[in-house]
Amino acid sequence: MGANTSQVSDLSESQSIRTLIGPDAISENEPFWNQLISFTFTSPTCSADAKLLEEAVVPLAKTLIQNNPRSGNFGALVRVFLSRTKELKISTECQDQLFIWQAHNALFLVRCLLKVFIREMNEEELHLQFSYQERAPGTYDSICEDLLEELVCNLVHLIVEVPLLDITYNILFEAVTTLLVLLSYQLFHKEVLREGLIYGYLTRGRCLSLTSRLVKTLLYNFIRQEKCPPATHVLQTQSDGGGLLYGLASGVASGLWSVFTLGGVGSRPGAEQDLNPLPLSNQSLLLLLVLANLTDGPDCPNPYRQAVTCFKNTQDSSSIPSPQPHTFQINFNSLYTALCEQQKSDQVTLLLYTLLHQNSNMRTYILSRTDMENLVLPILEILYHVEERNSHHVYMALIILLILTEDDTFNRSIHEVMLKNISWYTERVLTEISLGSLLILVVIRTIQFNMTRTRDKYLHTNCLAALANMSAQFRNLHQYAAQRIISLFALLSKKHNKVLEQATQSLRGPLGADDTTVLPDYSFSVFFPQAQDLNVIEEVIRMMLEIINSCLSNSLHYNPNLLYALLYKRELFEQFRSHPSFQDIMQNLDTVIGFFSQRLEQAGSDLSVERVQEVIKKGAAALPKERLKKFPELKFKYVEEEQPEDFFIPYVWSLVFNSGVGLYWNSQGIELFSMDSP
Repeated sequence: MGANTSQVSDLSESQSIRTLIGPDAISENEPFWNQLISFTFTSPTCSADAKLLEEAVVPLAKTLIQNNPRSGNFGALVRVFLSRTKELKISTECQDQLFIWQAHNALFLVRCLLKVFIREMNEEELHLQFSYQERAPGTYDSICEDLLEELVCNLVHLIVEVPLLDITYNILFEAVTTLLVLLSYQLFHKEVLREGLIYGYLTRGRCLSLTSRLVKTLLYNFIRQEKCPPATHVLQTQSDGGGLLYGLASGVASGLWSVFTLGGVGSRPGAEQDLNPLPLSNQSLLLLLVLANLTDGPDCPNPYRQAVTCFKNTQDSSSIPSPQPHTFQINFNSLYTALCEQQKSDQVTLLLYTLLHQNSNMRTYILSRTDMENLVLPILEILYHVEERNSHHVYMALIILLILTEDDTFNRSIHEVMLKNISWYTERVLTEISLGSLLILVVIRTIQFNMTRTRDKYLHTNCLAALANMSAQFRNLHQYAAQRIISLFALLSKKHNKVLEQATQSLRGPLGADDTTVLPDYSFSVFFPQAQDLNVIEEVIRMMLEIINSCLSNSLHYNPNLLYALLYKRELFEQFRSHPSFQDIMQNLDTVIGFFSQRLEQAGSDLSVERVQEVIKKGAAALPKERLKKFPELKFKYVEEEQPEDFFIPYVWSLVFNSGVGLYWNSQGIELFSMDSP
């Protein structure tokens, strides 16, 4: 840890590294390999340190690219790693830390070199780098061997076969990270890749039978949330002497490689700020999302997506076999708990979206929970801090709410869950409020933020759809939630009048050179691109009227606070009574406003708030329901757009780019997304 950054640049001076990348072939049986892979380090988990390491490795890897066709040393290094993976499970059972430690180091070297190779060459050229091998007498030349496929399959086997323990944590992390690196060709292509060598290895052939086990293992890695064990625990010296460590305290292991301690590679003050305390959990989730979002092949669907969409609960005792391939069982309670606890990250929110949208078993389970507040509150907090989140994260959070509100039981139950002292809601002290009322407040706040800042039509459409889905089930709305519903309508009315005034002014023509000329409201035109003919603003106003009407028609007697707010601001609705776009929907509002206004007049003047509320409650029970016109139930269902991979694949890889533990890519050459993407 105390080493300074200059030691990373000393990599090029290491005799062992120079031998590896040089033109001379090294037999796999030579003791050189034991020396090369006997160093103490754990992969960098800090982006700044990963950058330093990457910059040091690039020139070395480029030299190896030039010399490897003659030496075959890269293939030899891969075989050294593969030879050790065959006994990795036994070594784990025997607590053979030395064996695991060396296998991990070999894989780390392979991963660092591969990362540069992938940036420098296409898949066919990469395949060639694996095929070059020593031609010296006495060596076995297996021309038919596909070493790249062998590596991919061994990595998958390693992940699913080797148990997660303190002594295996780092090698499992490296295996997951190396698969991510192998799939990272997508970063350097603007178009979505739909085929390729590595894609084929993972979706067909030998790896196909391990699909469900790989997805299950990655999910459990996420669920377990295991912290990285201390390096001292992983590298305990063997009790029978130090000779087994191949010069651990001397030679290449001293100084040069000792900079690779956890968070090392020349740690600087503040470098620990972006350390991820759960590197394996994070990396496993990223790999799972990458695999699940691979495109379907020309002749076969993506098996990883199939596995994600059909897995079942371990508590499901149904004996009916699943017609879906790659199905498996997992503990839904543990998965639900992890999803609730980790919602602050983009990747966990995206996993929740994926499961809700694609896995009907998980969706049914989530909707059956009696502690939905544990899941919904983190989602609402994401939306509440919309200005601090990237747009994709906000979209995912909002779509999750939309999917949840498709269920009537959810819409009823959220009004029964009472919350106290929501610390992150700072606009107003909410000592007690239902989850349903809080959800309404946050969604309305998101709409208002969108109207004044981002002006994203997609965002406000989904917000209104979620409110519409809930409207028939509104129950006992908090006073503040009721006020905000009417306040949003007031804001829309004001915008409508302003646009209408501008349209009228433009029809009259220029007013001359005086200062009374009204300039167009361009900010609003951006939010509503066709605001000139008022179509879009009127669509939004109609939606709000339908939401209010749906509540009044279905649960009027449950919502005295909404009635109070409606009557208090009843003049807002007068201008829309004769409007052809709103006449039908305004009939019910007119009926309700007229009925309660008459009751209040009969009750006398100068009524206190308490007296008004009393009149409203009694009136709600007395209003004949047949006087309200029936409208079709408001129901909106989320449907993914065509070719969703055009959105999700760049999004997932932007998460890998920004959140991958110990991974650094130079932004130059990244084609899949722009650098201002999330």
